[in-house]
Amino acid sequence: MRTIILGVTGSIAAYKAADLANQFCKKDYVVHVVMTESAEKFITPMTFQTLTKQPVLTEMFDGVHYPHEVRHIALGKMADALIIAPASANIIAKLAHGLADDMLSTIALVMGEKPIIIAPAMNTRMYHNQVVQRNINTLKEYGIHIIEPRSDLLACGDVGTGALASTGDIIHQAESILLK
Repeated sequence: MRTIILGVTGSIAAYKAADLANQFCKKDYVVHVVMTESAEKFITPMTFQTLTKQPVLTEMFDGVHYPHEVRHIALGKMADALIIAPASANIIAKLAHGLADDMLSTIALVMGEKPIIIAPAMNTRMYHNQVVQRNINTLKEYGIHIIEPRSDLLACGDVGTGALASTGDIIHQAESILLK
C-alpha cells in the first residue's frame, strides 16, 4: 500500500482536492493531507479527515505533542510521494527558494529524493507572470514534477491557462511517476 501526502493550498480549486483525496483512497492509497492556512479559507480539514480517515495537519505547532517523533520528519520519511494540488503561486515560490515556514513547505524539504508533484492552479495572469514561470522552471530543474494546468473559464471570469488539471490527469500522472 502506497502512502502519499496531499498538500492543499489557498486556491478556489481546493475543493477539487477533496475528490482527489477520495479517489486516491479508493485506489488503496494511504492519504495524509497537509493544508496551508489559506487552504482552510476554501475548504475545511474535516472534509479531508472524513474522506481519508487520517488526521489533517494544518499547523507546524498545534499543541499536539508526539514525543516519539518529529511529525514533519516522520511524515516525509513514511510517504512515497508529495502531491500538491492545487499549488498556489505562493507555495511554488516557497519551494523554488527553499523556504520552510509552514508544515507543507517544511515537509517538502524533508522529502529528499522522493517524488514531489505539483499541480498549479491560479489566475491566468498569475500563472503567466515571469516570476511564477521562473519559479516553475526552477522546480523542474530540481526534479519536481509539474502537472500543467488546463485552459478554461476561471472562477474570476477570465479565460486562460490556470485551471487545476483534472482529477483523472493528476492521478494518472502521479501513478506513472510512482511506478518509475
